Amino acid sequence: MPRYVRLEADGPYRIDPQDKPVFVCGCGLSKNMPFCDGAHKACKTSEQPGKTYVYDEKRENIVEERDE
Repeated sequence: MPRYVRLEADGPYRIDPQDKPVFVCGCGLSKNMPFCDGAHKACKTSEQPGKTYVYDEKRENIVEERDE
């Protein structure tokens, strides 16, 4: 069942239980879920506050922009 998931973070979540930190995706665009792959950088350059964005299946291109 498809669904929209609203994610508001524009960066990863840091987890420090190991020798080095682990970063978990907070933006929903990572191709290496649940881990961050740096895809959140697109959020900072192409998204505006007050809008909700719908991405294509590959999580690469914005296909729809909505008012919150």
